[in-house]
Amino acid sequence: MHLSPLNLSPRQFPSRKLCQFRHKVLASCLLAGALLTGCSPAVEQPQSVVAEQQNSAGAEPVRQLFERVAGQAVPHVHFSLVNDDQPDWYQVEARSGKLYVSANALTALSYGTYEYLRQIGAMSVSWEGSRVQLPEQFADYPAERVTALFQQRAYLNVCAYGYTTPWWNWDRWEQELDWMALHGVNNPVAMEGQEYIWQQLWREFGVSDDELAAYFSGPAFTPWQRMGNIEGHEGPLPQAYIDKKHQLQKQILQKMASYDMKPVVPAFSGYVPEQFVKMFPDARIIEMKAWSGFPKPTYWLDPADPLFAKVAKRFIELYNAEYGEQHYYLMDAFNEMLPPVSKDNRYQDLAGYGEALYQSLAQVVPNATWVMQGWMFGSDRHFWDLDSIQAFLSKIPDDKMMIHDIGNDRYDVWQGAKGFYGKQWVFGFIHNYGGSNPVYADFDFYREKTAYALQHEEKGNLTGYGVFPEGIHGTSSAYEYMFDVAWQGQATATTEWLQHYLNARYGSTTPALLSAWNKLYKATLSTKYWDPRWWEGSAGAYLLFKRPSTEYLRATGAPGDLALLDEALRDLVALPQAQQQDRLFRYDLVDFARHSVTQHIDMLLQHTTLAYQQGKVEQGDNFRRQAKQLILEVDALIGGQQETLYSWVNDARAYADSPELADFYERNARKQVTIWGGESLKDYASKAWQGMYAHFYLPRWQLFFDAQRQAAVNGKPLDTAALEQQLIAWENAWLDQPLPPASAVPADVVSAVKALQQLVTASKAPPSNL
Repeated sequence: MHLSPLNLSPRQFPSRKLCQFRHKVLASCLLAGALLTGCSPAVEQPQSVVAEQQNSAGAEPVRQLFERVAGQAVPHVHFSLVNDDQPDWYQVEARSGKLYVSANALTALSYGTYEYLRQIGAMSVSWEGSRVQLPEQFADYPAERVTALFQQRAYLNVCAYGYTTPWWNWDRWEQELDWMALHGVNNPVAMEGQEYIWQQLWREFGVSDDELAAYFSGPAFTPWQRMGNIEGHEGPLPQAYIDKKHQLQKQILQKMASYDMKPVVPAFSGYVPEQFVKMFPDARIIEMKAWSGFPKPTYWLDPADPLFAKVAKRFIELYNAEYGEQHYYLMDAFNEMLPPVSKDNRYQDLAGYGEALYQSLAQVVPNATWVMQGWMFGSDRHFWDLDSIQAFLSKIPDDKMMIHDIGNDRYDVWQGAKGFYGKQWVFGFIHNYGGSNPVYADFDFYREKTAYALQHEEKGNLTGYGVFPEGIHGTSSAYEYMFDVAWQGQATATTEWLQHYLNARYGSTTPALLSAWNKLYKATLSTKYWDPRWWEGSAGAYLLFKRPSTEYLRATGAPGDLALLDEALRDLVALPQAQQQDRLFRYDLVDFARHSVTQHIDMLLQHTTLAYQQGKVEQGDNFRRQAKQLILEVDALIGGQQETLYSWVNDARAYADSPELADFYERNARKQVTIWGGESLKDYASKAWQGMYAHFYLPRWQLFFDAQRQAAVNGKPLDTAALEQQLIAWENAWLDQPLPPASAVPADVVSAVKALQQLVTASKAPPSNL
């Protein structure tokens, strides 16, 4: 973090043209009817600060936020909160050396301040680190008022509470909540602490503690327990964990309230412990089809059964008594689980389910809004035809339901669902699946897809925008960009945006740096979905990360432009040494380099497999040596990044209060990022982390190649079924083996990247996949 006196004017930075561009484009969007019905213009005529309308005391949480981020007082920045009933807006003005920011919502105030400071190159806040260089005096800047394009700005996926946050303490959560405020989030998904309520609920209904121990899944798998996908997986859930998350949720909700965020909290969607089948023999409890390759089913209580309303009522009463009444409650009854419907009464059944689910919430909190993910309409589109969607939504009041349409980078759900038939809905992107971290995004797609939704005649009651990653800590530039879209819409032109992003992140930019990043943008940041991570039912972000198979010879390669990515990397390492010293520059360089080299490793894996399959043992050995060398070099290179296998395991162990609990948490953590559970989910949460390359992916492929090589030497066909069982046995044994020491991080990562580039060039693998 840098703190030094500066006197910066936005006009010194060419990227301020973006604001002028934003004025023009958004004005034209308004004339075209692109903005939400009933919203005020996105950009209004500049207004001077009106002192009598301002409330600096009400803005104190935002002041404290910027002081935490800056590590110092910010006396030259004046924050004011205005009370009105308009859509969220902020206004920025600089005069007499001071910055004045006013807004009618705290998250608008924090976003507006952060946006301006980024524009003048004074602040960048990301998961992997921050750069702050506030000026002692601000150059004059005329008042500019900007209105949000969306009433709700949502954030987080329910799965992130498994893939990213299971070991977070309050310090880490406070950082994330501050990050949310800086990015304008006002409608976050808040899922911690609910097992404390479930435990009380099931006890009240007669389930014993021993039965609950067999029911709850382990810490790394709680989200899927909550959604009714699994039960009892890698449990039991320790009481210490339940109690810690209980206290943590209180702190989280208190902090969200201080920013006037409106969180989405859980409600009862119907899934009950198996014991209910015997305890309530007259209730209609349905055994659901086992999810995603798991052997054990889950049990769903029909909302039409009188018992459902009793259970739902009591859950919300307990929740509200513990955490306080909220406005938004999440109920996902059919997330990747198909509704049980009769052949002759399909639509009546679906309508009844929807109505009963809503009433179960309304009976306790009449003014509450039921939130559900629209993911199921896309992932199970073979079931959810247009008539089925319409029937399910038909008996729910339009103003009492909100659909999070989270997956617009994969499915066009809202278009196939007629804008959800008048229900409030949030347009959004997942981007990150499984917490897996290939480097990719599609800036132009995010901007254009959002504009398309805003302008579409069948957008219905579109009120919100959201970013719903299943896990975070990867490609942070994508999240910076996506949240700008919620305020700036079409004005977030990528090349202009990149210039002010780099100014803020690195402190300066040059034509050579911008040229290299424009190549990165075309090569990797123009990919809307990372297809290889789920290739023909086999999860894993790269081939290296998947359980080995000869089937991967048919894989046709990754999206993006690898040759252009390599060219951009050559440009970055050729920059003057002074430009390479910035910590965040070096972090980004390592990220892009391991993304490139891992794709080259994938090609070597394919060529090794083919050579052995063709009986060319010496050639296979050669390709295999090259792949191993690259894998080990990448493993060392990425040791300084934000997360490693070691940090993931250490965080899990640190969350424990005893050595026995630490061992249990470590096994949970290691299983999630490898085997997961359920045959089809293996490697779903694979990570490009130090330790995973050298100590999981490499030895697993070595085992595969050993078997292939032996078959080639013996002149016999490979016994793929036996090899598959051998790999599974190795994976299971790995969970309980001590981790070897971490590889030493290179002292000079720029030189290490250059050396990797030379190794890639020297490899004999062709420049494209087979």
